[in-house]
Amino acid sequence: MSVTKIVALTNVGLLAGAVQRAQARPAGLPGLVVMYGPSGLGKSVAASFAANQHRAYYVECRDTWSKKAFLIAVLKDMAIAPGRTMGDMMDQIAEQLSRSMRPLIVDDVQYMLDKSIANILTDLYNASQGTIVLIGEERVPASLSKLERLHNRVMEWVPAQPASVDDLIELSQSNYPGLEIAEDLLEDLCRATRGCLRRAAVNLYKVQSEASANMWSRVDLATWGKRGWFTGEAPTRRAI
Repeated sequence: MSVTKIVALTNVGLLAGAVQRAQARPAGLPGLVVMYGPSGLGKSVAASFAANQHRAYYVECRDTWSKKAFLIAVLKDMAIAPGRTMGDMMDQIAEQLSRSMRPLIVDDVQYMLDKSIANILTDLYNASQGTIVLIGEERVPASLSKLERLHNRVMEWVPAQPASVDDLIELSQSNYPGLEIAEDLLEDLCRATRGCLRRAAVNLYKVQSEASANMWSRVDLATWGKRGWFTGEAPTRRAI
């Protein structure tokens, strides 16, 4: 992701608060937290912040993973040598989660939910009774609803929010402290990118590059002029 620093953005605060509540939950309550939403809203940034804040174990799923590959990846993050069988590895992870009281964050979890390997998450939760945080795309709630044993262990759903103007102010001030980017420019950028944090971050870098080339210390909408924004659309091919 193009965001160069983790700052206190909306989704960062939403996920951090949900993980904190799950960690402090009374005995007997379920301990799954699910953040979901379209790509580009900063869910992985929020996951990174939560991982640092709570010393969480963190894995980012891959489409090619099997149950064994998932278990090995978790154990690698825990710095534990994998056991001989998948049952051994499951016990190792569950024991570590129980002993350490640290959360486990599973990013891009849709790759697991789309396959028959998702029940390993249920087994892992049942064995550890720890806090497990699932991060994924907007189809994740629908996928989870088909897995009742996992679905009914969710304590809190956290829908990721589009970036706000306040988020872009925070992001620009944190990443480019020597450049004043006017609020009217950030409002226009927020509208153009529809709150997609990843694309907003790319455009903020574009603003910084232009400012550096033109020796600007402040950029507002009038100064930016007709330069436009990168919104993900490919440019129309010019006729020869």
